[in-house]
Amino acid sequence: MKRFASIALLFAMVFGFAAIAAAATEVKMTGDARIHANFWSDINYTGWNAKGTNTGDPLTIWERFRLRSDFIANEGLKFRFGIRVNNKAWGNDTFTVDNPATSIDVYQAYLQFKWPSTNVEFTVGLQDIDLPISSSALLNSNPVFGGTRAAAAVVSVPVTDQFKAVAGFTRLLDTNKDFDTTTRQVADEFDGYFLVLPITLDGFSATPWGMVAVAGRDAGYSTTVGSSPRYTDQSLATNLASAAYMLSPSGFKQAQTVFWWAGSSFAVTALDPFKFYADVMYGEGAGNQGSRQRKGMFFDVAAEYTGLDLLTPQLTFWYSTGENGSMRDGSERMPTVVGSWGPSTSFLFDSSQAFAGGHMGLNPMGSMGFAFSLNKISFIQDLTHRLTFSYARGTNQARALRDANALWGLGNYVQMGRDLTVNEYVMAVNFDNQYNIYENLAAIVEAGWAHGDFQSSVWGRRLVNQSKDGDAWKVAFGLQYKF
Repeated sequence: MKRFASIALLFAMVFGFAAIAAAATEVKMTGDARIHANFWSDINYTGWNAKGTNTGDPLTIWERFRLRSDFIANEGLKFRFGIRVNNKAWGNDTFTVDNPATSIDVYQAYLQFKWPSTNVEFTVGLQDIDLPISSSALLNSNPVFGGTRAAAAVVSVPVTDQFKAVAGFTRLLDTNKDFDTTTRQVADEFDGYFLVLPITLDGFSATPWGMVAVAGRDAGYSTTVGSSPRYTDQSLATNLASAAYMLSPSGFKQAQTVFWWAGSSFAVTALDPFKFYADVMYGEGAGNQGSRQRKGMFFDVAAEYTGLDLLTPQLTFWYSTGENGSMRDGSERMPTVVGSWGPSTSFLFDSSQAFAGGHMGLNPMGSMGFAFSLNKISFIQDLTHRLTFSYARGTNQARALRDANALWGLGNYVQMGRDLTVNEYVMAVNFDNQYNIYENLAAIVEAGWAHGDFQSSVWGRRLVNQSKDGDAWKVAFGLQYKF
């Protein structure tokens, strides 16, 4: 009962504040609710977790709820407050019968205002973060830092109608908060600084960007990241560090380690209905720390034709540098913070699926491939379909992943099916369907199939033989309500 009282009190505070503020401000509320079941056969290609120690349930029912409230004083000043129950399973946690745990958390809390008599806009607080991507509809988000939220201070300065500058600071980690655990100060922060320069012309846009991050040696890089309830054991350490990070003494060699990235996105719409997109980026970290350094590049190119009423064909290619055969010179994969890049909602990637946990978790770093999609297929009013085929092959040398497993343990730093060698491939097909029952209520069915070919010398015979017993299948079905 106390847990129910806590939930009721939180909602009472939200709506109470809204009622009090209504006299002086305008309050707008938006949100969404999603309830869906995921049916899996051979999740992770094996039916097990990445270490082969746990078995995946064939059917899990998930629910999420998000409520966003904007307290608007005028067109130049507002505060956003967002709360959520984020992808919890029926029968567990918040949705346990009679004695639920409280799992409501704040995921947006920021002040946004314009400097008086100007269009210079400040956004300060816990907010959505996305470095540039050429087409969010086709590629979802930037693979370095995108599709997530962080505490940040961002300023946007319009220079002309075609050009503006966006600069920001974000504190990603402060493990010990305001007091370190001893009488000696330790480097427990992980801070980022970014600059984005969007240029928009008729039929063409380019957005150069750069980011610098300073990683304190004592910050908690074991922090898990990723937007999905699916278990992929992804953390800031696996995204940022080389495999040699675990060599004794483990960690970065310096108190403050610098990471930096630079890139640009491009979009050409002058030939509409033919549209073309591209992204190119390079990143490097711990550059003077020998085996701890990590550096690499990533690019994608995509095209779509939007001139047909019945469907939109889309084609995407991507390439990322991968690990060479030696751990001594560090990692050749581009470091990342957290991202959810994926072409045409491919079943291989954690990207823009309507329902969480319905993907194979492929890492775009250390892989190359293509995706072809027939999107926005519609023959009947209010009913749409998407059919996507994806193929990926690794750019990592087998020895590198084998040595990483020996050092970190199987399924910790790299995982079968998520990280591929040059001798491995995966391919997938997904067929997604949406019927709009009402304008704001949709019934959705997402179906996916995936097949992989893996090396037993890297992952062991047990996992590889299990993957050969059958391909991975998923069917997710449920409801999505937006208001």
